Amino acid sequence: MAYQTLKKLYYADHEEYRSTYMQRFSGENAVHMDFDVAGYQAFFVNSNEVVELGYHIFALDKEILKLQTQLPKVALQQYSRRCLIDEIVVTNKIEGVHSSRKEIGDALTQLEEQSTRRGKKNVFLGLVNKYLKLSSEEKVALQTCRDIRDIYDEIVLDEVVSEDKNNAPDGVLFRKDMAEVYGETGKSIHKGKYPESEIISYMDKALQFLHDESIAALYRICLFHYMIEYIHPFYDGNGRLGRFILSYCISESFERLVAYRISETIKENISKYYTAFSTCNDPRNLADLTPFLIMMLSMIASAMEDLKRSLQEKLLSLERYLSVVPRLHQYQTSEMATLYSILIQASLFSEKGISTQELISIFDTNYTTLGKRLAIVKDQELLSVEKYKNKKYYAMKLQELDDMLLLS
Repeated sequence: MAYQTLKKLYYADHEEYRSTYMQRFSGENAVHMDFDVAGYQAFFVNSNEVVELGYHIFALDKEILKLQTQLPKVALQQYSRRCLIDEIVVTNKIEGVHSSRKEIGDALTQLEEQSTRRGKKNVFLGLVNKYLKLSSEEKVALQTCRDIRDIYDEIVLDEVVSEDKNNAPDGVLFRKDMAEVYGETGKSIHKGKYPESEIISYMDKALQFLHDESIAALYRICLFHYMIEYIHPFYDGNGRLGRFILSYCISESFERLVAYRISETIKENISKYYTAFSTCNDPRNLADLTPFLIMMLSMIASAMEDLKRSLQEKLLSLERYLSVVPRLHQYQTSEMATLYSILIQASLFSEKGISTQELISIFDTNYTTLGKRLAIVKDQELLSVEKYKNKKYYAMKLQELDDMLLLS
C-alpha cells in the first residue's frame, strides 16, 4: 500500500490524521532528525516501501557494475564523458539556464588539456570542473558552511552574477535577505530560511545529519538534498548546487555513472519532485519527510534502470558491430583489429569521435604510422572524420557496417 501523506489525511479524517502522526512519529521505525520543518521536528519512517526501494537500488547498482565491466576501457571513458555532458546540460536546463553540449564539451576539453591559454573564460568551467571530480574520485569537502559556500562559488557563482549581479551572496557566507523557491509553473512554493544566522544554524544541522553514520547513507543523501532546498541558502543557483551535491554523494556510494543520470530523471519527473517538496514543507504534513524520501529513492532507482537499459543496448550494439570486423581489410593484424574496435566504440559511445592525439597515445605510435592505418579504413569508405578547432576526430560509419550485416 502506498504511503499516505499526513497532509492528505488532514483533509480526509482529522482524528485519523492525529493518530497516524503519533503512530508514525513514536513508532519503532521512526527516525527523528535534529531539524525542524514548519515548526515541527522532522522525521521519516523506515517503512516497507522505503526498505524495498533501498534493496532495489543496491541490486541495480550491482547489475550496473557487472555491465560496466563488460565495456572496453575506451568505450567506458567515452560513455562517461558523454553522460557527464548530458548531466550538466540538463541541470542547467532545469533552472532555465541555456548551455549547449558544445559549450560544456569545450569546457571539459579545456580542463582535460589543462589549457593555459588566455582568452574568454568559459562561464561553465567551474561547474564542469566540479563534476569532473565525480569521475576522478577526488574528494569534495562537505563538512562546514564554508564548504557549501566554496562549492557554490566554484560551480554557479559566475553564472548567477552574469545573469543578475544583484543575486550574488551578500552575507558573510549566504544571503542576507529573503528568498523564495518557485515551482515549475513559476508559483512560489516555499520561503527559504532567514536571516543568515538562521541559515547557518540550519545548515550546520543539515551537515551533521549528512554525516550521521547511524542512519543509512542512502537516506541521508536523499534528505540532505531536501534540507539544502528547504534552507535555500542563496538567492539563485540553489537547484544546481543541490543537484551537484546529490550527484557527488551518489558517486561516493554507488557506481559513478549513476551520478550522471540524476538531473535527467528529476527533469522528467519534475512535477513529482515539486509536489513531494511542497507536501513536506506544508505545516499540515507535520514534518514527515517520508514522502520526499520515497520520491527521491524512486528517482534514483529510475535513473539506475535507465542506465542499466542504456548499457545493455550499447553492449548489444557493440557486439553486433564487432562481429563484422573479421570481414574488414587486414583485420588479422592486431593493430588494425584494435583500430576497428576503437573506431566502432567511438561511434557508439563518444560525443564526436576519438581524436588523433588519443589514437596516437593508445597505440604508442606516430602520426605517419597512424595515418597509414586510418587510410586502410578510409579506402573501405568506413571512416568518418570531423574537424573541430584544428583537431580531427574519427569514428566508424556504422551505416556501412549495417549494410554489410544485412548482406550476410
